[in-house]
Amino acid sequence: MLSQSFRDLLTILARAPSVVGAEHSFFRVLQRALEERGADVKWYEGVLVAQGKRPHSLMLSAHIDRHGLICTGPNEFQYAAFVSGGRSDLLGNSVSEELMQLIVDRMGDEKVFAYEPWSGMYRGRGSIRQTYVCPHRNNLIFELEGLEHVVAGTPVAFQDDLRITDDSVTGQMDNVLTAAILVYLFELGFEGTAFFTAQEEAGRSWRYLLEWFRRFGGSTNQLVVVDTSPFPDVPTAREHTLTLRHRDANAPFNEELTQQLADTCERMGISYQFKDSYIQAQNAALEAQGESPKSLGSTEMGRIISASGGLVDGTTLQIPTTGYHTMDESASVVACEAFIDVLCDLAGIQPDE
Repeated sequence: MLSQSFRDLLTILARAPSVVGAEHSFFRVLQRALEERGADVKWYEGVLVAQGKRPHSLMLSAHIDRHGLICTGPNEFQYAAFVSGGRSDLLGNSVSEELMQLIVDRMGDEKVFAYEPWSGMYRGRGSIRQTYVCPHRNNLIFELEGLEHVVAGTPVAFQDDLRITDDSVTGQMDNVLTAAILVYLFELGFEGTAFFTAQEEAGRSWRYLLEWFRRFGGSTNQLVVVDTSPFPDVPTAREHTLTLRHRDANAPFNEELTQQLADTCERMGISYQFKDSYIQAQNAALEAQGESPKSLGSTEMGRIISASGGLVDGTTLQIPTTGYHTMDESASVVACEAFIDVLCDLAGIQPDE
């Protein structure tokens, strides 16, 4: 069972908005939660850094941005990740039609609320009335009810609907779930370093992280990036408890650290699978049918390995989920508990019983 302390923490963080590109107010909430648990917290552009008494003993990273909307004109709203990532241009080649259509289909009649990006002050609530792809701007346009007064630049978050049962944790999990777990580790006595990065969904978080390492890191730096990992249905997601990776589409991960995670899982009786191997097996079947293969995916870890020239490497540890990028993304309680146990083992701390 997940402890009541963690449940309370996750509930608090899930209620605080953190739309891509407008994470400042969430950093404030995060800073307080971390400092209450004894962490030394420093805030840099795009990354909040929390450290214990042995900051180099273990370095973990989680992104804290979540999908949402941004007001771009009078009663006009666009998908925040596309705007923040500079992919809302007029060239017609910056956002794939397939990706946009996928997001259109996922939105539905969602409840939303607007907030001030720096303070987090509530600016009203509404709902999505219509979503469509604008052929002139090659971007998603959202028509909302109830937020006609909102001015350009105002972020709009999806209304939180966190549900925790004995079986699963459900809501907008990506990525408040693993971010909350890193905060919780400090409550358990974590003495290493935890990074909380902005704009991962816009493909920019690794830049903020690399900037920190270039200024404050050692000659080599080993990192474990934590996140959720999407699967198509519950049986597939729960076939194994945790998800590891040898690599992503950008770069191979650190073999020794990846093997250490695998060995830890085996020693603790926790099942796992490698996401890249899973995708490669799918691709073999697709190619046999004459269909196009899927990408291995792009992660914060792969991007920073590729760009750092050997300064930073590491691997990932992920929680399998279903309902990716919806308000009903779900992870099993068993996976969340195992995830905490593995991180505690790596950090040399005792998990809460």
